[in-house]
Amino acid sequence: MRFNSSIRNILLGATATLALVACDAAQQSPAEKKDMTAQTETETPANVTGNTVLQEWVGPYDGVPPWDEVKVSDFPEAFQAVMDSVKAEVNAIRDNPAAPTFENFTEPMELAGNQANELFSIWGVHSSNLSNEEVREIQGEWLPKVSAFFNELTLDPKLLEKTKAVYDNRVNAGLDAQQLRLVERNYEELVRNGALLEGDDKEKLIALNTDLSKQFNTFSNKVLADEETYIYLTDEADLAGLPDSFIASIKAAAEAQGKDGWALKNTRSVMQPFLQNSTRRDLREQVYNAYINRGDNGDANDTNATIAKILEIRAERAELLGFKTHAHYRMADTMAKEPEVAMDLMMQVWPAAVARVEEEVADMQAVADAEGAGITIQPWDYRFYAEKVRKAKYDLDAAEIKPYFKLDNMVDAMFDAAGKLYGMSFTENTGSVPVFDPEVRTFEVKRGDRLVGLFYLDNYAREGKRSGAWMTTYRSQYELGGKNRYVLASNNNNFVKGGEGEPTLISLDDATTLFHEFGHALHYLNYDIKYPGLGGTPRDFVEYPSQVNENWLLTRYVLDNYAKHAETGEPMPQSLVDKINKSKTFNEGFATVEYLASAIVDMKLHNRTTPVTDPDKFERETLKEIGMPEEIVMRHRLPQFNHLFASDAYSAGYYSYLWSETMDADTWAAFEEAGSPWDKETAERFRSIIMSTANETDRKAAYREFRGRDPEVKYILQKRGFPVPE
Repeated sequence: MRFNSSIRNILLGATATLALVACDAAQQSPAEKKDMTAQTETETPANVTGNTVLQEWVGPYDGVPPWDEVKVSDFPEAFQAVMDSVKAEVNAIRDNPAAPTFENFTEPMELAGNQANELFSIWGVHSSNLSNEEVREIQGEWLPKVSAFFNELTLDPKLLEKTKAVYDNRVNAGLDAQQLRLVERNYEELVRNGALLEGDDKEKLIALNTDLSKQFNTFSNKVLADEETYIYLTDEADLAGLPDSFIASIKAAAEAQGKDGWALKNTRSVMQPFLQNSTRRDLREQVYNAYINRGDNGDANDTNATIAKILEIRAERAELLGFKTHAHYRMADTMAKEPEVAMDLMMQVWPAAVARVEEEVADMQAVADAEGAGITIQPWDYRFYAEKVRKAKYDLDAAEIKPYFKLDNMVDAMFDAAGKLYGMSFTENTGSVPVFDPEVRTFEVKRGDRLVGLFYLDNYAREGKRSGAWMTTYRSQYELGGKNRYVLASNNNNFVKGGEGEPTLISLDDATTLFHEFGHALHYLNYDIKYPGLGGTPRDFVEYPSQVNENWLLTRYVLDNYAKHAETGEPMPQSLVDKINKSKTFNEGFATVEYLASAIVDMKLHNRTTPVTDPDKFERETLKEIGMPEEIVMRHRLPQFNHLFASDAYSAGYYSYLWSETMDADTWAAFEEAGSPWDKETAERFRSIIMSTANETDRKAAYREFRGRDPEVKYILQKRGFPVPE
């Protein structure tokens, strides 16, 4: 039965298990799909001749998506055909007159819906990577219909009856540990999501979920519309302080629109380097305000009313399902389990982070005063003066680092690291399979001599592509059904491409994002499981493997071998490597506070019985209550917080990054204790116990098996350079 709820999550905006992951530095993403794909002999295919979306996946790797042939206009017909097909397939399993068993009910349901999964893989790329007006119109019309269909299917009382029969007989059925876990999780998930409701309550739940899907679509479209606005610069004086590579990229952005001058798109990938480098304080303020006010301008794209409606529906649904709050509902299947547990972890870190911000602001104010700037540090000054402090304290300038982080080299570096750690190889075969954009690269993946699958890499920002970074799978591994399937995994970033003839240079933050998203891909590429229903992980575990992968970026091996100057080709000098390592905890107050503020506000917003009706007011009052420094804004303000309001994926779950990073820091300590970041034994234990098992065992138990104990908070405090309490 997990099949149905998994598809429902996709439809509510979570286009991949790891989409929206840190999404900017870890963003994003996406976000909460358990891959249900399978080839079965009994599957009933949608009978639509000539539909480009529903054509069979052919070619290498057991078939690949036909991106180059898909017509957007075919999606409505495909949605209806797949719904008809899925209903016939599920009803055939449901109506089997034999007494339900694991073999004749649970396994067939696990294998149901391959064509639906393929459809939504293709749709997810169009809605996230290739969005346009036609896509948005289809999304607004059809996803509520599809959401209602799968809700009704999931809540079918006959399916519940058979699921419960298998569950009730589980102890006497001779099931192994994985089968027992699957049966228990299937039943518990159904109950948690309302399968025991009857009559009007069931109809009400379907209506609430359908309405939510409409509101999610409205929210994401409004934010995307604000992100597709530009600030245009026409005077060379406006470029003061900006690196040549960045100037070339914004010049190219203007030319692409047929404009003179330079174009600044309203996204993080443009905002961040502009605020770091521009000496024009007036323009920094303009760019900053445009960015933080996305969705909050009182115009047609204002999202506050949409957020209030989402919160109202969530509160009503939680009550209907028997949960105290939406936070309790969303956290029932997580490692933390209770909102108070997550809040306790966040508040262990928050005071130290705020104290560090006070120190950082004092350092920046001193620099500004020494220069005679005559200003008080404001949010649009933070990144600019932080770079000055970095240079003064560590003789380190971000502009000095960036020429060494050539994107192509960093891609090679992450592949090499995976080879050293896990025996994996990535061989480029771009051009051998269809792609959805000419700039998408593809790589054949092996572990040792064994073919694992195909990796798609979509690195560059473009019109119609949502902001942030995310990972998704078009097909995941599992053995049920007779063969071990090839993984089709994808990383999606929003790097600003270099100007004509120029290499694409990325910042240290961007390189961290690259390694982070690749960590998600490595997680899926190392799956070795039997049942697709055990392929997902709890929300507060899902970021863990990817955050661990960030650590290898700043190892000496990677820097010495891949951080080569874009012009000279010379490797990064050891003196600069030493400066980077020395400054690793620099600006951690800012990074921690902007993230934690978002996570704390998220939890307080959803851990309440009365829904918030004025999101702006709630945000202001909550930040004041927890002592938010005035010089910093939340990483994601509520009016543009896609993690929370483009789907249910990270709602009451943004704390997950800190939860996962606590395990990450503790895991890195294991490598340090082993004597090397490349220790083969530790890497193999991490791969085999943590990554390859997906959700076959309880994730707390898996961590204890790997580490011999629960993670300790002291390591994340040390990693961020904060004092560790006695």
